[in-house]
Amino acid sequence: MWAAIFGFLCVAIAGASFVLLRRQNRQIEALRRARDKIAEEETRVFDFLHGLGTALTPTSGPGELYALTVEGALRVLEAHGGALYRVDKNAARFIPQFISRHCPPFCPISEAERARPGFTLQAHLRQRTLPTDQGLLGKVWQAQEPALLPAGDPRVVTLEGGAPIGSVMLCPLIHGEVRLGLLAIARAAGAEPFLASDFRIFKAIAEQSAFALHNALIFSEAAEKRRLERDLQDAYEIQRILLPASEPDIAGYQVSGVNLPAQHVSGDYYDYVHIDDGHVGVVIADVSGKGVAASLVMATCRSVLQSAASGQCSPAATLRGVNARLFPDIKEDMFISMAYAVLDRHSATITLCRAGHDAPLLYSARDRTVSKINPPGMAVGIDSGGVFNRVTSDFSLTLERDDCLILYTDGVTEALDSQGEEFGMANVIKSVLASASEGASQMIAKLTDDLRTFVGSHPQHDDITLIVIRKT
Repeated sequence: MWAAIFGFLCVAIAGASFVLLRRQNRQIEALRRARDKIAEEETRVFDFLHGLGTALTPTSGPGELYALTVEGALRVLEAHGGALYRVDKNAARFIPQFISRHCPPFCPISEAERARPGFTLQAHLRQRTLPTDQGLLGKVWQAQEPALLPAGDPRVVTLEGGAPIGSVMLCPLIHGEVRLGLLAIARAAGAEPFLASDFRIFKAIAEQSAFALHNALIFSEAAEKRRLERDLQDAYEIQRILLPASEPDIAGYQVSGVNLPAQHVSGDYYDYVHIDDGHVGVVIADVSGKGVAASLVMATCRSVLQSAASGQCSPAATLRGVNARLFPDIKEDMFISMAYAVLDRHSATITLCRAGHDAPLLYSARDRTVSKINPPGMAVGIDSGGVFNRVTSDFSLTLERDDCLILYTDGVTEALDSQGEEFGMANVIKSVLASASEGASQMIAKLTDDLRTFVGSHPQHDDITLIVIRKT
């Protein structure tokens, strides 16, 4: 009897041990699978972070990171589709930057939109911008908090006739105070829903992606700034080539000029023009506005004037031709003020035409006075010719020995100091009187030195151009 009982106990113990061992094996196998899953997940996360670091270089742009962020999130979290939207500068609309191949719609799509010829879901999602205050994306964006939505949540939008959406995770992409956009990923209906652990990983991915995207945008903006600076430097070099390389050799005259742009390139212009063997033209011009647009108009004006001046000793006739050529192509809000003087190599006569430009100054050596020369005229580009041709005319003056004609742009008289005071005509005349006896180039040097002293550290706000013509 005791033997039977002992045998029964042994069998029971063996059976229980087998069941326990089998249960333990199942638990061990489950733990092993969980460990392997965590290891795989860690590997995918590390691969994602490594990809972000590799893509983030001073020469990289945000475009590659948009795709890397979405595809990395899908891979790490085993999701089926996702999208990354950037917000516009006013944070008013979402602009799609990357839509994955199987991305579901995170926004309603109307019957009319689906009925359009050639409609495809992916093309539609990649082209459609969305308001940041409407729909599922708008709610998450306005709350500025990440969201985990389970399958069947009423906020999850499905597309009729397409694969229904299961669980969804969305997170605004924010770095510091900078709001960049929104990341959204989804699993298909029927797939294992996202868990709280998935949500934690997703938020970490969004945080790291926002950091990388913010830095990529900074790199991109810095690269664009460098490119623009190179372009502006190239434009500056080209413009310097267009300005006179040396002063003209005209018997009986000293001529000197200078151009000091307020920015890289100037809307001011001066030139010496060969008319014929007995005459040389001296022109100064100021295009309204500053920067690249004004410099382009200036370059065009230079080319047109050189063509119109050839063989033409009347400066008024030349400027009429320039106006006729430029008026059809110049913008309505732009114009060019010009003063054009023709010097006769065989006499002391200068013929001058003023097209709306600042009145030239005449220094008389006989009585050491400075006066304005005010012949009538209107700026180039304002009128097609009916008025311009009538009011623009030649004005002749004869210079005596050591007399000077000073041409300038309004950047000289309107130069500002740190207190907002203008240099003014009185200071121009004072500088002219102090240096007129020393020669044309010395007058230019004196006036520019006085301007720099007056302005001090205050930024130059307008282009400055000066020409001095001195009779010897």
